[in-house]
Amino acid sequence: MKSTAPSSSIEDYVKVIYSFTEWQDKPITSSQLAQRLGVANSSVSEMVRKLKDQGLVDHQPYGAITLTPEGLRLALSMVRRHRLIETYLVRELGYSWDEVHDEAELLEHAVSDTFIERMAAKLGNPDRDPHGDPIPGADGLVRMPKAYLMNELDAGHTGRITRISDDNPELLRYLAAEHIDLDSDVEVVGRKPFGGALMVRIGNGTGQREFDLAEEVASALWVYSDAPHQGCLVGTAG
Repeated sequence: MKSTAPSSSIEDYVKVIYSFTEWQDKPITSSQLAQRLGVANSSVSEMVRKLKDQGLVDHQPYGAITLTPEGLRLALSMVRRHRLIETYLVRELGYSWDEVHDEAELLEHAVSDTFIERMAAKLGNPDRDPHGDPIPGADGLVRMPKAYLMNELDAGHTGRITRISDDNPELLRYLAAEHIDLDSDVEVVGRKPFGGALMVRIGNGTGQREFDLAEEVASALWVYSDAPHQGCLVGTAG
């Protein structure tokens, strides 16, 4: 019998499975899931069996783990909660963007659906969080921006920074100190020889500055093309 009130562990698992594939199309493996959650492989194997029994994931032995439609609905609900809470903490309570992830992890399981929807209304129903990740709508739909990893762009590409990975708080603090923010204009100049740093110009006019970005930094930044917006919808309503 399917549970009507998933445990916080189940909610965390489906959210991580979804988040892993949100910006790339490779499904997550058990070992990658264990690494992201900071648990033993044996714990992941046991939980994945439970998720499969509850109809939340598809998984074959030694294969990748994918969400079922029901698992995706639960994951999008949790992602919505997490990102709305992060947005509220930054906008209303003065948190910095490197502080909000862990706080949201705690709060997302504790508040009611009513609280989340009132928070969304208070914020004006934002469509992205402080790091540029899209916030799923209450109907389960997600609008993904047309964005590309900065470290994969050719010289001469221009656009705006539209997403910054929140995996590393120290990197977020570095970017904040350098005033490299969401919606900053960016132009890729080229790459230094022998696999060196990516050379970019960030900002515009007199505020434009040049940076040599290490691979770890460039691979955490996503750039929205100057071409007209062509978002895509993910998930399912209902």
